[in-house]
Amino acid sequence: MTRQNMTLEVNGRRYDVSVEPRKTLADTLRDDCGLTGTHLGCEHGVCGACTIIVDGETVRSCLMFAVQAEGRAIRTVEGLARGNELHPLQSAFMQHHALQCGYCTPGFLMLTAGVLEQNPDIGEEELVDILSSNLCRCTGYENILKAVLAAAADMRAAK
Repeated sequence: MTRQNMTLEVNGRRYDVSVEPRKTLADTLRDDCGLTGTHLGCEHGVCGACTIIVDGETVRSCLMFAVQAEGRAIRTVEGLARGNELHPLQSAFMQHHALQCGYCTPGFLMLTAGVLEQNPDIGEEELVDILSSNLCRCTGYENILKAVLAAAADMRAAK
């Protein structure tokens, strides 16, 4: 199959890649950009481990071809922290024990970052519904919910 040369903008950095048109964005981020924070779980868009933000919207990167992302602003979990300063969600996940094995964590972080950027005043009931779109086999979601609510409060207070 013919490869396509393209440039991706990920976390504010340019990556020149050559991919087959059928290669997923998740695989391209991991294999060609060296950004392994985006995890692959089900590869069917069900588990949410591969969630990233593209042009301000959360996306399951296993369901998007890399060629569809050219010219779009991509954010992965590696782009949440500012240097050595963790994003409020990352800090809250640690403080509230919202992770165990950590496999689903990047997807939850990117899902909730996208949600809080769109709606910083989201209610608990709506947040529970949104969190149910990603799968976690370890924590039972209670601590994830606590962490996101705490981060949302911290983010509102910082404005």
